Amino acid sequence: MLLELAIGDAYGAGFEYVSASRVLRDNDLSRYVQHPRHRLVPGSYTDDTQMSLAVAEAMLSGESWTPSLLARHFVAAFRRDPREGYAQRFHAFLEEVQTGEEFLARIDPSSDKSGAAMRAPPLGVLPSTAQVVEWCTVQAEVTHRTTDGVNAAVAAALMAHYFAYDIGPKEELGPFLESEVPGQWAQPWLGEVGPKGWMSVRAAITAVVAHDTLADILRACVAYGGDVDTVAAIALGAASCSRDVAQNLPAHLADALENGAFGRDYIVALDARLMALAG
Repeated sequence: MLLELAIGDAYGAGFEYVSASRVLRDNDLSRYVQHPRHRLVPGSYTDDTQMSLAVAEAMLSGESWTPSLLARHFVAAFRRDPREGYAQRFHAFLEEVQTGEEFLARIDPSSDKSGAAMRAPPLGVLPSTAQVVEWCTVQAEVTHRTTDGVNAAVAAALMAHYFAYDIGPKEELGPFLESEVPGQWAQPWLGEVGPKGWMSVRAAITAVVAHDTLADILRACVAYGGDVDTVAAIALGAASCSRDVAQNLPAHLADALENGAFGRDYIVALDARLMALAG
């Protein structure tokens, strides 16, 4: 899950809010591409992956699931490996805070954007829908204590849960989500994806339901335009757990994914520990 999520994030990062002509020209999975405006080195992941790693690490810590635990892991993940990709104000905030306690004391949790949803897929490995909803609500409210922010995050986590536990065919994913969390999750997404969390999740659901291979899902996520790294991270994190989806991402995308201290090898090892929670 985490490796595919990181590949989707890193690949999508080269296409975030670029022109439709650039997407049409370069979205062929042949390589990671340089974003025309951002400094991120091709093959590097962004905040979507870093925050997902923090959630996975918090889950594996064995500690009580609290806002304090999550805030501590969010701060630690950023401080050990500062990187681009965060919203400008949140990046500056993370540069300033030193501890989880300071994070919680200073954070404004009023956002309804995609930050809580992008880091939610690891929670899908929890054993019951009730626990997924409970734990995902806690993690979402640390930064996104809004109805739409929480619902989008819960839907993203339940999307991964649906596939990890083989609850049903992927064609029924939307109705399943609508039965568990408010939102029009079965409604197909069309057009560019904006910054709201529910937009990224609906687009990810649409791509997964419409395509039968990870490669096609990744291309479809990027083809929307807009906030495509988040869409791709959510979609690939969930679809990597599906028996209905061929796991055919090009090997060169895994090979070219960054591999520093918290890069590919670290992600693969953490992924194995995370997925062991699903049995």
